[in-house]
Amino acid sequence: MEILEVTENKKDYLDLLLLADEQEEMIDRYLGRGRMYILVDRGVRCECVITDEGDGILEIKNIATVPEFQGQGYAKALIEFLIGEYKDRYAILQVGTGDSPLTIPFYEKCGFVPSHIKKNFFIENYDHPIFEGGIQLRDMVYLQRPL
Repeated sequence: MEILEVTENKKDYLDLLLLADEQEEMIDRYLGRGRMYILVDRGVRCECVITDEGDGILEIKNIATVPEFQGQGYAKALIEFLIGEYKDRYAILQVGTGDSPLTIPFYEKCGFVPSHIKKNFFIENYDHPIFEGGIQLRDMVYLQRPL
């Protein structure tokens, strides 16, 4: 298993990016300014895009695992890599996600705790309703963990 930074042709991974953020226009808002990593284990298994949000905050904007490889620790390994790679440059690792029982428990298992909420984020920023686990996403829930 190895983790590689993608510096060119990030859109080559669009199918994977769309698993975590289903509107390409939203991905375009951060992909150019973000750093992208892929986890390779006999093929690409997981990707992650991070951005510098200022004030010592590094944010995970997109993280997704190829569906048939979910639940095998790839996303957790990528988060652990980010912690090791950026702990000397940032104070906080942050992630924003929908208020979903499918994602929040994962981040909590990775050491994240709730921080703040952006009300109606998904309603105001997406051109269609977003559903996860049968629930329409409305608010963006931010979780943080110290680096």
